[in-house]
Amino acid sequence: MSDVFRPYERLVEITILGRTFLVPERNSLLRAFQFISPETIPYGRFCWNQECQYCRVNCQLSDDDQSRPILSCKFIVSEGMNISDLAPELVGCLRTKLGQSGIAGSETPDDHNGR
Repeated sequence: MSDVFRPYERLVEITILGRTFLVPERNSLLRAFQFISPETIPYGRFCWNQECQYCRVNCQLSDDDQSRPILSCKFIVSEGMNISDLAPELVGCLRTKLGQSGIAGSETPDDHNGR
């Protein structure tokens, strides 16, 4: 699986819905999500080229004063990123890593299908 990641020398700390994770530097945020959850992200409905919009998140960088929407397939991860909101597809893929407290209040399309 290391072939899918750009070369990196260290892991950087990011926060996703209040939970802290270490992810490889110099990679897109979507690849960082794949590093966190390699068993689900590759099977999500992501196009990896900004067309589908399924990887949209609200993110605040360490030097920003407020969060802003970004596409995680196009944004390079950086130390101190704080992701405060995830698109439903990402919520579904990261559910087991975030735990129920992290995704409380978020609704995925599967919630209505009894899955």
